[in-house]
Amino acid sequence: MTEGGTTARAGRRAAIGLSVAALVLLASFVVPPLTGWDVDARSDMLGVPPTHGFWQAKVGLGTVPALLVAGLGVWRAEAWALAWSWRRLLLTAYVVGLVWLVSLALVDGSAGLTRVMTNDTEYLVTARTVGDVPALLAGYVERIPKAHPDNWPIHVAGHPPGALLFFVGLVAIGLGGDLAAALVVCAVAASIPVATLVALRALGVDRGARLAAPFLVLTPAAVFLAVSADAVFAALGAWGLAALAASATSPSRGRLIGWGVVAGLLLGWCVMSSFGLPLLGLPALAVLLLARSWWPLPVAAGAALVVVLGFAVLGFAWWEAYPVLVERYWDGIAATRPATYWMWGNLGALLVSGGPLLGAGLAVAARRHVGEARTLAVLALAGAAAVAAADLSRMSKAEVERIWLPFVPWLTLSLALLPGGWRRWGLGLQVLTALVVQHLLYTTW
Repeated sequence: MTEGGTTARAGRRAAIGLSVAALVLLASFVVPPLTGWDVDARSDMLGVPPTHGFWQAKVGLGTVPALLVAGLGVWRAEAWALAWSWRRLLLTAYVVGLVWLVSLALVDGSAGLTRVMTNDTEYLVTARTVGDVPALLAGYVERIPKAHPDNWPIHVAGHPPGALLFFVGLVAIGLGGDLAAALVVCAVAASIPVATLVALRALGVDRGARLAAPFLVLTPAAVFLAVSADAVFAALGAWGLAALAASATSPSRGRLIGWGVVAGLLLGWCVMSSFGLPLLGLPALAVLLLARSWWPLPVAAGAALVVVLGFAVLGFAWWEAYPVLVERYWDGIAATRPATYWMWGNLGALLVSGGPLLGAGLAVAARRHVGEARTLAVLALAGAAAVAAADLSRMSKAEVERIWLPFVPWLTLSLALLPGGWRRWGLGLQVLTALVVQHLLYTTW
């Protein structure tokens, strides 16, 4: 897939990028314990920075299937992805992705799926208490401050109500049990590779999409996708961008408008689910740039605005909530986490979540490309720009692996640009990262 230069030069770039990523990743783990630097990894001070977890070596029910999926993927995934029909590729990507997610979670036994759902700082426990959605929205902002006597739990307070309402909806339709909700999250998360591939196909990328497919499916992010609510945000964003790509490349005005509305509604709900997801606007602009069509922009923006203003009419105004959230943010762990560590430690967390090979891929992406390779590179670099904006704003300083999930698929596209000699062992490195993290760390997401 590498164009615009020799394979050898691309290999050198990849080696430099991987070396830098490995250095950042290693430093983010070893500098705090070696120097005695308290970077406040967790409130009980037992954490393993830059992750939100602690050391816990184990094997479990999911170990064997995870190893089988990993081994089979490293052995044959690229060859199959290149040979299969498009529909077969998408179906297989979904099924294998779901198996990969669930297998990794089950390394911790059934608790690997349900423990997040039982945590009262997360969404589901609160969702079960919601009986009046209009009242919820009307009083949402006033319950964000930590000083409020009935303040929201940390994750509910830290997000707009779209995140909570997803789980309120699950409860309403009878899927509010711990395991049921967890499986829904996994089922939604497994669609992220499919949505990303659909977006690429709409933009005219075929071989590049097929080369990216194994990396999208067997991503280390699967450890955190199962079963973080951020997996739902990532899926909404991926399908929103896929719909935007469909709109921008539609041959008729009706389809342009229809897909543009779908894109706006999905991306608008993303904005109402996480205060950081307006940054998906950067990949969205990249999609329109690559499609050479700006006509969907007012359609999608208008549909997204309907979502945002609809919440405002019901009592939750995003622009009023954000300043209140900033105060709650700095009243919490953000105030005690040193920026001198977390500005680069967060990038270490990204490399845990997305895999260290991202360093190699982004290094290769940051050069001149043409054709399909240009599309992959632009999308990957747009994702990298969104990550940089989040990191430099310091609004990601109190966060870790899970917040990068919506951006990881787009960063992962850079891995399809690696020289052929890099891709198989590179996929091996990615799945090894997932297996090591899952088997050696207790990840609290």
